[in-house]
Amino acid sequence: MELENLTQVAEFLLLGLSEDPDLQPVLYGLLMTMYMVTVLGNLLIILVITSDSHLHTPMYFFLCNLSLTDICSTSTLVPKMLLNIQTESKVITYGGCLAQLCFFVVFVCMDNLLLTLMAYDRYVAICHPLHYMVIMNPHLCVLLVLICLLISTVDALLHTLMLLRLSFCKHLEIPHFFCDLTQILKIACSDTLVNNTIILFATIFLGFGPFSGIIFSYAQIVSSILRIPSTGGKYKAFSTCGTHLCVVSLFYGAAIWVYLNSAVTDSPRMSAVASVMYTVVTPMLNPFIYSLRNKDMKGALRKLTLGIFSILRCDKCPVMCL
Repeated sequence: MELENLTQVAEFLLLGLSEDPDLQPVLYGLLMTMYMVTVLGNLLIILVITSDSHLHTPMYFFLCNLSLTDICSTSTLVPKMLLNIQTESKVITYGGCLAQLCFFVVFVCMDNLLLTLMAYDRYVAICHPLHYMVIMNPHLCVLLVLICLLISTVDALLHTLMLLRLSFCKHLEIPHFFCDLTQILKIACSDTLVNNTIILFATIFLGFGPFSGIIFSYAQIVSSILRIPSTGGKYKAFSTCGTHLCVVSLFYGAAIWVYLNSAVTDSPRMSAVASVMYTVVTPMLNPFIYSLRNKDMKGALRKLTLGIFSILRCDKCPVMCL
């Protein structure tokens, strides 16, 4: 079989979610709507947190970074999908494919690690409330986020650079809507044992490791909450974790669903459709979960809205504001 060295590959073909021409306008409208909701919703979360001094706490600092990460992760995938649908082209350049893969891995890994930091923050707040401000000081919070970014970047660069050693056959079609690492390895003609081994270890340390940390944190949290004598105290303590639990369940539930779907079915197209859950749907729903289930966020959002309306009213009728 004739091989083509990766350095000579000019482009890949992304087959997308569907090849049916009649579905393309529907997919375009749906993806555009979901992308706009994701960007605007997460930008609103960031604006609300930064504008309200009462929300300048470690929990909302991590939430602000999570919203920024969700915007970035979605922006690495959806614009290219929309462009391909609009231009009726499936092409993505070799460099563009590697860049998309690298940035997507960075932001997905950041999502995972930030959720772990948020679980640790809730653990300290509930289990060690008297030492909370000492332990979760601003310098530590910034340092933890930078460490997460460093780990995510190293992981992404490792996967991306390891692709440089692979050779590919003439058949360069990727049955996915983005440059998914596992799908790229499936079309490689050279040995991918090292790449798959790195993926396995990365999944264990950066997948099961953080998830185990979240489980441990909430086990300690539940144990502490059960020792609270009053029902009101238990409800108040648990309510501070409710939104985070919803986001964690959504993130890991979608990831597990994609994994099980890939294991059960041999259809790459079905796996691509399932991947929409954690790549597009989850970042879109996070702002709604935090806005609708969090009293502090709803109060800050209400104040921000009233402030904007008052500014607009003064601009239209300055005399009324005097």
